Amino acid sequence: MLRKRETPSYGEIDTIIGADTVFTGKITAKGSVRIDGGLQGDITTNGDIVIGDTGRVDGNICARNVLIAGHMKGNVVASGKLELANTARITGDLKVSSLVIDDGAVFQGTCQMDKPEKPAPAKPELKMG
Repeated sequence: MLRKRETPSYGEIDTIIGADTVFTGKITAKGSVRIDGGLQGDITTNGDIVIGDTGRVDGNICARNVLIAGHMKGNVVASGKLELANTARITGDLKVSSLVIDDGAVFQGTCQMDKPEKPAPAKPELKMG
């Protein structure tokens, strides 16, 4: 039986690069970022990143959750979930906790999936005597 997949809530977007805008440089943010235009540079945020279907990014991303529907050339580090929509085109390496690739998305690169390690169960002590 298939489970319903959980989609992260991207909530309120704090920073938007519009469809007719091209930004060159590094973005460092605390909140969520949406790219519908062009970005040549890196993005680092404690929040989420959405690259819309008209978005194009040439740089690296480090965020909590990432949704890519546009084009990206660069590496992605996501502590949560990375979702590639069916319109996504990405070339680069991924390091994520969870990965969802929709049918039709194109990914060229390598992927490393990391889950937080669970502590090993305590071994019972043997008592002699």
